Amino acid sequence: LTGVQALVRAFRDRAILDRTRGSHTATFVAGYEGSPLAGLDLEIARQRGALDGLDIVHRPAVNEELAATSVMGTQLAGSAGRFKTRGITGYWYGKSPGLDRASDALRHANLIGADPLGGAVALVGDDPGAKSSTVACASEFALADLMIPTLYPCDPQEALDHAVHAPYLSRFTGLRSEEHTSEL
Repeated sequence: LTGVQALVRAFRDRAILDRTRGSHTATFVAGYEGSPLAGLDLEIARQRGALDGLDIVHRPAVNEELAATSVMGTQLAGSAGRFKTRGITGYWYGKSPGLDRASDALRHANLIGADPLGGAVALVGDDPGAKSSTVACASEFALADLMIPTLYPCDPQEALDHAVHAPYLSRFTGLRSEEHTSEL
């Protein structure tokens, strides 16, 4: 299992885990195809069959900001109407230059907070050696500046574990509550 395959499996595992806990949630994954996180978008397409029936939606965006804004919208969806799911977990993906480009949208999303029935996670790929990026890049300082809590997996198993647990951390530590959801 590669790290990218672990992330795709984590979307599936978290959806199944939610269902076993009695919560029918959906998953929304968005990023910019021009700077994918090591082919995450391609792996999602390859594994489509394993994701079917779990309300997992992948929508590539024309840029990183639009992807981040779309994921932010998933955390506000519950206040906009009724859906067949109880919450939407949003995953934004991009490489470190995309994080820089989407920082305003991500900052606002972090300030708004996560739906307690959904959750939001940013998956960021670094390239400190500029192997596949135009410039050497790392995300630690940008994520700290955005006040986004960060988990650092060291292998595919930790990528799987962190990607399953990160939405729950987002739900439980988000700024929004049920009361705030009805006021928006």
